[in-house]
Amino acid sequence: MWCSGRFPYYMDTYGFHSIHGRALSIASGLKISRPDLSVWVVTGDGDNMSIGGNHFIHTCRRNVDLNIMMFNNEVYSLTKGQYSPTSHRGQITKSSPLGVLDDPFNPVALALGAGATFVARGHDKDRAQLQSLLKRAYEHKGISFIEIYTNCRIFNDGAFDLYTNADTRDNSTIFLEHGKPLVFGKTKNKGIILDGYTPRVVNLDQGEHSINDLLIHNEKDSTLAFILANMTYSEDLPRPMGVLQAIDRAPYEVRVANQIQHEIVTKGEGDLQTLLTGEVSWLV
Repeated sequence: MWCSGRFPYYMDTYGFHSIHGRALSIASGLKISRPDLSVWVVTGDGDNMSIGGNHFIHTCRRNVDLNIMMFNNEVYSLTKGQYSPTSHRGQITKSSPLGVLDDPFNPVALALGAGATFVARGHDKDRAQLQSLLKRAYEHKGISFIEIYTNCRIFNDGAFDLYTNADTRDNSTIFLEHGKPLVFGKTKNKGIILDGYTPRVVNLDQGEHSINDLLIHNEKDSTLAFILANMTYSEDLPRPMGVLQAIDRAPYEVRVANQIQHEIVTKGEGDLQTLLTGEVSWLV
C-alpha cells in the first residue's frame, strides 16, 4: 500500500497487490509453488508491523525464501499521518495530537525473535550501502528482512536526519561488517566494547582502549545480533546499520518439496480419482 505499494512501477518489474497486511501469506504460497522465482515483498511499518504483524512473525519462523523490504517512515502515510507501530513515544501525529503513549516496535529485534535468518538495516540516503544489503538479501537462502529508514516528506519529514545527514551520521550510526571491530565516528576514533552483556562506547583517542579491545562483529552469532538490535533506541549508543545476522537454515519451501517427494517414493505417485472415490463408495 501507499509508497511501498507503488514500488513495482518504479522498478518496471512484475508485481501485484494483495490484501492490506497479507502480502507475506500470498508471497509464501507463490514461493512454495514456484521456488524458481525470486520473490520480493515491499511493505511499510504500518502494513507489516500492525495488520500484517501475525503474518510477519510466522513467515520469519517458517524461513520461507522471501526478501522483505520494509520501508519504515514511523508513520501511517496511507491514512494521512496516523501514528504507526514504530512511531516514538511522545510523537505528535493526526491521531495522537497529545503525543503517542505507546513504545515502538524494534523491527530488527522482532525479526530476530521470530526466527528470521537474515536481518539487516539500511536507509534511503546511502545508495551504495543499501544496494549491497539488497544483494546480500538476494543471495541468502531463507527469509531476508531489511528494515529501510525512509523519509516521509509529507507526514514525518526529517525523522531520520540524525542517522542520514552527512554532518551527524558518522557519530550516530555504526556500520556492521562481519569479522571487523565495531568502530565509528568521523575520524573512526570511537568504538564499542562489551561490559558484561552491555555494549558501551569508548574513545580510542584517550589511550585507555585500543582497536584490539573492541567488539568484533560476527553475523553468525544470534546472541550478538540481539545485543546489537537492542542498541537501536539507546540515546548513548550509535544505531546499527548493515547486516545484523546471516545464518543458515533450510528454507521452508525446500522442506515442503522434500516431504512431498518422500511420500511419492514411499507410497507411489497417487491417483486423484482414487483419492476422491475413497475406500468406501457407492454407485447410485
